[in-house]
Amino acid sequence: MVAILLIASTLSAFIAYRVGLRHPAGPAAALAPGSESKTGDCVSFSDAGARVGTAGCVRGRILRVFTSRAGNTFLDFCPDYRRCPFTSVIFAADRGKFGDLNVLGGQQVEIRGPLTTYERRAQIIIHDPQQIHVLP
Repeated sequence: MVAILLIASTLSAFIAYRVGLRHPAGPAAALAPGSESKTGDCVSFSDAGARVGTAGCVRGRILRVFTSRAGNTFLDFCPDYRRCPFTSVIFAADRGKFGDLNVLGGQQVEIRGPLTTYERRAQIIIHDPQQIHVLP
Protein backbone atom coordinates (compact mmCIF):
# COMPACT_ATOMS: atom_id res chain seq x y z
CA MET A 1 0.00 0.00 0.00
CA VAL A 2 2.82 2.39 0.90
CA ALA A 3 4.58 1.59 -2.37
CA ILE A 4 1.43 2.37 -4.34
CA LEU A 5 1.04 5.71 -2.55
CA LEU A 6 4.68 6.57 -3.19
CA ILE A 7 4.38 5.70 -6.88
CA ALA A 8 1.13 7.66 -7.20
CA SER A 9 2.66 10.68 -5.46
CA THR A 10 5.77 10.61 -7.65
CA LEU A 11 3.71 10.17 -10.81
CA SER A 12 1.42 13.04 -9.82
CA ALA A 13 4.38 15.36 -9.19
CA PHE A 14 5.98 14.35 -12.49
CA ILE A 15 2.77 15.02 -14.43
CA ALA A 16 2.34 18.42 -12.78
CA TYR A 17 5.95 19.21 -13.66
CA ARG A 18 5.52 18.23 -17.30
CA VAL A 19 2.23 20.10 -17.64
CA GLY A 20 3.89 23.21 -16.21
CA LEU A 21 6.70 22.94 -18.78
CA ARG A 22 4.31 22.52 -21.70
CA HIS A 23 2.00 25.37 -20.82
CA PRO A 24 3.99 28.53 -20.28
CA ALA A 25 1.76 31.37 -19.29
CA GLY A 26 1.61 33.41 -22.48
CA PRO A 27 3.77 36.40 -23.38
CA ALA A 28 4.38 37.29 -19.75
CA ALA A 29 6.24 33.99 -19.36
CA ALA A 30 9.28 35.75 -20.79
CA LEU A 31 9.63 37.65 -17.51
CA ALA A 32 13.29 37.57 -16.59
CA PRO A 33 13.82 35.32 -13.59
CA GLY A 34 15.72 36.91 -10.76
CA SER A 35 15.05 40.44 -11.87
CA GLU A 36 14.70 42.86 -9.02
CA SER A 37 11.22 43.60 -7.81
CA LYS A 38 9.61 46.66 -9.27
CA THR A 39 7.21 48.50 -7.04
CA GLY A 40 3.82 46.85 -7.12
CA ASP A 41 4.53 43.97 -9.49
CA CYS A 42 4.56 41.27 -6.78
CA VAL A 43 1.37 40.09 -5.11
CA SER A 44 0.96 38.49 -1.73
CA PHE A 45 0.87 34.68 -1.80
CA SER A 46 -2.72 34.93 -0.57
CA ASP A 47 -3.66 36.75 -3.81
CA ALA A 48 -1.70 34.53 -6.21
CA GLY A 49 -4.83 32.71 -7.41
CA ALA A 50 -5.94 35.83 -9.25
CA ARG A 51 -2.80 35.64 -11.41
CA VAL A 52 -3.02 31.98 -12.47
CA GLY A 53 -2.35 31.72 -16.20
CA THR A 54 0.20 34.52 -16.22
CA ALA A 55 3.83 34.83 -15.27
CA GLY A 56 4.37 36.95 -12.25
CA CYS A 57 5.84 37.49 -8.85
CA VAL A 58 4.51 36.23 -5.52
CA ARG A 59 5.84 37.39 -2.17
CA GLY A 60 5.55 36.08 1.34
CA ARG A 61 7.38 34.60 4.31
CA ILE A 62 8.48 30.99 3.99
CA LEU A 63 7.39 29.23 7.15
CA ARG A 64 8.76 25.79 6.28
CA VAL A 65 11.02 24.12 3.76
CA PHE A 66 9.98 20.49 3.25
CA THR A 67 11.61 17.83 1.08
CA SER A 68 9.46 14.79 0.27
CA ARG A 69 10.70 11.22 0.05
CA ALA A 70 10.67 11.63 -3.73
CA GLY A 71 13.15 14.52 -3.38
CA ASN A 72 10.76 17.34 -4.30
CA THR A 73 11.19 20.44 -2.11
CA PHE A 74 8.22 22.58 -1.14
CA LEU A 75 8.46 26.14 0.17
CA ASP A 76 5.45 26.51 2.47
CA PHE A 77 3.92 29.92 3.18
CA CYS A 78 1.21 28.77 5.60
CA PRO A 79 1.28 26.76 8.83
CA ASP A 80 -0.91 24.11 7.13
CA TYR A 81 0.11 23.69 3.49
CA ARG A 82 -3.16 21.88 2.72
CA ARG A 83 -5.14 25.06 3.43
CA CYS A 84 -2.73 27.48 1.82
CA PRO A 85 -3.84 29.27 -1.38
CA PHE A 86 -0.31 29.10 -2.86
CA THR A 87 2.49 26.58 -3.10
CA SER A 88 5.92 26.52 -4.69
CA VAL A 89 7.94 23.46 -5.54
CA ILE A 90 11.43 22.56 -6.67
CA PHE A 91 11.37 19.14 -8.29
CA ALA A 92 14.10 16.63 -7.53
CA ALA A 93 15.47 16.95 -11.09
CA ASP A 94 16.28 20.64 -10.44
CA ARG A 95 17.30 20.30 -6.76
CA GLY A 96 21.03 20.06 -7.55
CA LYS A 97 21.02 23.66 -8.85
CA PHE A 98 20.25 24.96 -5.36
CA GLY A 99 22.30 25.14 -2.20
CA ASP A 100 20.92 24.68 1.29
CA LEU A 101 17.26 25.64 0.92
CA ASN A 102 16.66 25.36 4.66
CA VAL A 103 18.19 28.83 5.07
CA LEU A 104 15.02 30.20 3.43
CA GLY A 105 12.89 29.23 6.44
CA GLY A 106 11.56 32.40 8.08
CA GLN A 107 12.72 34.59 5.19
CA GLN A 108 10.53 37.06 3.29
CA VAL A 109 10.94 36.18 -0.41
CA GLU A 110 9.70 36.96 -3.89
CA ILE A 111 9.27 34.05 -6.29
CA ARG A 112 8.93 34.66 -10.02
CA GLY A 113 7.59 32.41 -12.73
CA PRO A 114 4.49 31.17 -14.49
CA LEU A 115 1.55 30.73 -12.11
CA THR A 116 -0.27 27.46 -12.67
CA THR A 117 -2.61 25.42 -10.49
CA TYR A 118 -2.03 22.18 -8.65
CA GLU A 119 -4.76 20.61 -6.53
CA ARG A 120 -6.85 23.80 -6.86
CA ARG A 121 -4.07 26.02 -5.49
CA ALA A 122 -1.90 28.55 -7.28
CA GLN A 123 1.69 27.40 -7.67
CA ILE A 124 5.02 28.36 -9.15
CA ILE A 125 7.40 25.60 -10.16
CA ILE A 126 10.92 26.80 -9.40
CA HIS A 127 13.51 25.59 -11.92
CA ASP A 128 16.30 28.09 -11.29
CA PRO A 129 17.71 29.73 -8.13
CA GLN A 130 17.31 33.14 -9.80
CA GLN A 131 13.53 32.77 -9.48
CA ILE A 132 13.88 33.25 -5.71
CA HIS A 133 14.79 36.66 -4.33
CA VAL A 134 15.27 37.00 -0.56
CA LEU A 135 14.07 40.37 0.68
CA PRO A 136 15.99 42.42 3.25
